[in-house]
Amino acid sequence: MAKKVAVIGAGVSGLSSIKCCVDEDLEPTCFERSDDIGGLWKFTESSKDGMTRVYKSLVTNVCKEMSCYSDFPFHEDYPNFMNHEKFRDYLQEFAEHFDLLKYIQFKTTVCSITKRPDFSETGQWDVVTETEGKQNRAVFDAVMVCTGHFLNPHLPLEAFPGIHKFKGQILHSQEYKIPEGFQGKRVLVIGLGNTGGDIAVELSRTAAQVLLSTRTGTWVLGRSSDWGYPYNMMVTRRCCSFIAQVLPSCFLNWIQERKLNKRFNHEDYGLSITKGKKAKFIVNDELPNCILCGAITMKTSVIEFTETSAVFEDGTVEENIDVVIFTTGYTFSFPFFEEPLKSLCTKKIFLYKQVFPLNLERATLAIIGLIGLKGSILSGTELQARWVTRVFKGLCKIPPSQKLMMEATEKEQLIKRGVFKDTSKDKFDYIAYMDDIAACIGTKPSIPLLFLKDPRLAWEVFFGPCTPYQYRLVGPGKWDGARNAILTQWDRTLKPLKTRIVPDSSKPASMSHYLKAWGAPVLLASLLLICKSSLFLKLVRDKLQDRMSPYLVSLWRG
Repeated sequence: MAKKVAVIGAGVSGLSSIKCCVDEDLEPTCFERSDDIGGLWKFTESSKDGMTRVYKSLVTNVCKEMSCYSDFPFHEDYPNFMNHEKFRDYLQEFAEHFDLLKYIQFKTTVCSITKRPDFSETGQWDVVTETEGKQNRAVFDAVMVCTGHFLNPHLPLEAFPGIHKFKGQILHSQEYKIPEGFQGKRVLVIGLGNTGGDIAVELSRTAAQVLLSTRTGTWVLGRSSDWGYPYNMMVTRRCCSFIAQVLPSCFLNWIQERKLNKRFNHEDYGLSITKGKKAKFIVNDELPNCILCGAITMKTSVIEFTETSAVFEDGTVEENIDVVIFTTGYTFSFPFFEEPLKSLCTKKIFLYKQVFPLNLERATLAIIGLIGLKGSILSGTELQARWVTRVFKGLCKIPPSQKLMMEATEKEQLIKRGVFKDTSKDKFDYIAYMDDIAACIGTKPSIPLLFLKDPRLAWEVFFGPCTPYQYRLVGPGKWDGARNAILTQWDRTLKPLKTRIVPDSSKPASMSHYLKAWGAPVLLASLLLICKSSLFLKLVRDKLQDRMSPYLVSLWRG
């Protein structure tokens, strides 16, 4: 009999979790508290239901080829970066194509998830849900929590003296939907992440003035890279990852900073990283222009509020502030768990590979999507779900929980003592994390083997963008269409741009595309491989010489 799996949430990670369960012949039941799929990608005019949703003007910041389900590419005519409606349409198409909607119970809230008395033997869970005021209880063999980390708005009012005296409007970005209602007002946006940058830019078109306050500064990336190709596809490559492993990080950072400052000098624009702070990045195409035109004024951190003004760290004061918008992120929680599991799951250090809680005797609970990646979260959560469902079936193993728990506890103590840095909030390298999970499943592509079997494909896999299709080439869940999807990924990228074809220009453009897209990474990676090979050969030669010399001497003497 198929194992029953409870999937909590029908957003991006919930949908992939349902599909992965079906692929592994498990029996999923998904509980979704709203009346539709999509999670935060389902736009609503208000946030009265307490759920985090996208604002109306939101556009994706990872291009379509890098942020799709690995066996379901976007249609070729979809734009590379799309508004929330287009992306929501894609989720609907995915759900309908794989017939996932029948597994979802809408308008159903999960009240509690508790271990059954015989959990140590069975690994089963009691799940209590509520639908239209009626509670139901069911037993599940495993649980996949797909609620994400945009649950509870983080509103740190206590960190801003005088904020309770302020007479203007105060809101969190969760409440922001459209720019109407801010006409002619002086708006202060606190926090410079992707959301803070987007809201500041949009309000700069309607508000009298927008002030953007940041404690740390940020590097600003554009959606397009050199020659107009999607930035993600140009930098997220195996050859670039290889180069990053060989060259010193200080040298790579210097190159990156020079390149980013070549677009515009971040220090001149008030965006440079504060000394001693970690580098962070946002994607925003319009922020530099808005600063250049005076529509947005960059400010340091706020140290105090009065009834109508804000005092900043550099001693400046801005009067007559009408609205303060906090874009200070979110906190995540698991209210349906009991202690100590509830608290432990909020500490990423106690999640094995950011997925499995370490304090459980049986690996039948997985947290999907509670991860920061330097790349597509969608692709990462799908691969997590593929791994988790195979663990549930017993096809993949994880180390004993006692050993993992002991190691994590020791690491936590070392972090508290300042021996180690706490990296739990840092974003993981996309390719490194994806390869790590893929290796657990058996779906990580072997580059040397690919070069022997299929050189054309190997070239694209190593020197081209690391698209999700790469993890469908081999192993469990192999997709026959993966090879073609990789070889045609640039066609789908360029197709929505080809709305005006200039006669006799396509052939040279095609050649220049390959030279521009691959030239520099290929050249640098090749040089490093040659250098690395030369060092290796020299090492082997020296070792052989050391071993053979005594033998040759003895022969000569004999």
